[in-house]
Amino acid sequence: MSRVPGVARAETTRSRLYDAAVRAFADKGFHGTTTREIAAASGMSAAALYVHHRSKEELLFVISRQGHESTLQLIRAAISSTADPAEGLRRAIHDFAMHHANEPTVARIVNYELDALVPEHLREIRGIRRDIEGEVRRVVVRGVRAGCFVVADAELSAAALLSLGVDLARWYRSGGRWTPEQIAEQYAELALRMVGATH
Repeated sequence: MSRVPGVARAETTRSRLYDAAVRAFADKGFHGTTTREIAAASGMSAAALYVHHRSKEELLFVISRQGHESTLQLIRAAISSTADPAEGLRRAIHDFAMHHANEPTVARIVNYELDALVPEHLREIRGIRRDIEGEVRRVVVRGVRAGCFVVADAELSAAALLSLGVDLARWYRSGGRWTPEQIAEQYAELALRMVGATH
């Protein structure tokens, strides 16, 4: 069944605004970007922007929420794809790194513009981030209990493992020395070493 034309147009407009905001925030930062610049980059008026989003901050929230939710989904999918904690962690860190290397612009905004969110939105994003860290922490705990990981603090280990991918957003640019797949494979190997994987 085809979508209602008005709904399809609204979705297309929101997608254009999303893409324009990503480019603008990546280029100038959240605070250095105006709503007028986002609107112009999307080919519409500033007034049209407010039809779909109440503020520039709400656009940032949409970008951040979508980025964090997709990350949570891929982490859960990787870990649940196998009963082996070591393989689950390997797949999770591999996919997490690939995600950040393939979308470094969005990843930079998602990870480094959090302070620009209003308290209500920040609480929601922090909740998703806790869920992401919780998934990694639980697979580390399972690995410790199964005797295949050796770590002193599962929570700290989870934070350290996730920092591998998060930092990619800061320095990675396409066309450089390493491909996303090379980075993902190496990071997955590093992750297993960090938890003292025994097999």
